[in-house]
Amino acid sequence: MRSATAFAALTAAYLSTSLPVSAAEPIRLMTFNLRYENKGDSGPKHWSHRRDTAAAIISDFHADVAGLQEALRSQLDDLAARLKDYAETGVGRDDGKNAGEYSAILYRRTTLELTASGTFWLSDTPEQPGSRSWGNAIPRICSWASFRRRSDGLAFDVYNAHFDHQSQPSREKSAAAIVSRLQPIAATRPVFFMGDLNAGEDNPAISTIKAAGFTDTWRTLHPDVPPGDASTFHNFTGSTKGSKIDYIFAPSSWTASAAEIIRTPVTPTSWPSDHYPVTAIVSPRPQSDTQRSPVK
Repeated sequence: MRSATAFAALTAAYLSTSLPVSAAEPIRLMTFNLRYENKGDSGPKHWSHRRDTAAAIISDFHADVAGLQEALRSQLDDLAARLKDYAETGVGRDDGKNAGEYSAILYRRTTLELTASGTFWLSDTPEQPGSRSWGNAIPRICSWASFRRRSDGLAFDVYNAHFDHQSQPSREKSAAAIVSRLQPIAATRPVFFMGDLNAGEDNPAISTIKAAGFTDTWRTLHPDVPPGDASTFHNFTGSTKGSKIDYIFAPSSWTASAAEIIRTPVTPTSWPSDHYPVTAIVSPRPQSDTQRSPVK
């Protein structure tokens, strides 16, 4: 577990050696709340009936990086057995090892080299495993990873979080805590933030992230979809009604060429999760566009 001092030193080292953003090759990103393996989920909701489709969604999209939420160790092992091209980083939120839900990050090992990774708790003591503050009854975490693309050396970071589902103060403080880490990195290298934030698009927590210079990739490409028709949580119903609470944010120097909410069922009456996965294909914004204000 890295201390805050070690994290700061590591960040400073990356900033001094990071490569310029010049490659046009896109990065394929996904955020996917798997729905934890709940023994009370019966029939098609049980993880044993969902795991093949969950793995296929990641593979079929050819995700370079997939941020997962609610994943238990057993679920990650199931995915690893089905996704041979992918490696994983992250820890369980209960003990900083294997216990509890992960905000794991999967990455395509053939195209990306993992250069550093870590997890911090969304609390007043972010380096203390299992810690919680701000009104959340259960621990909440953010896992991060630094990558170097093998094809061209492009260096970038991904942060993946799962905000609290009950405490609004926790959501707002979590957003502020993460933004405070993202902004110094984003000054010189691309950093992407994704996750199940349990917050609609008009929530102050989301406003904090946007105000820091990050754009919601899906909303940028789908500005005309009413907020009430953009749901990413459907509780195994297949509904589109409700707020979008799952996000992929990109820095303003990058743009999305595609972004989708994947609403493909396993069968007409069953689903791979109670959340829809969200995807984005992002590339560096053309130099002539960097002076324009991004759509948030």
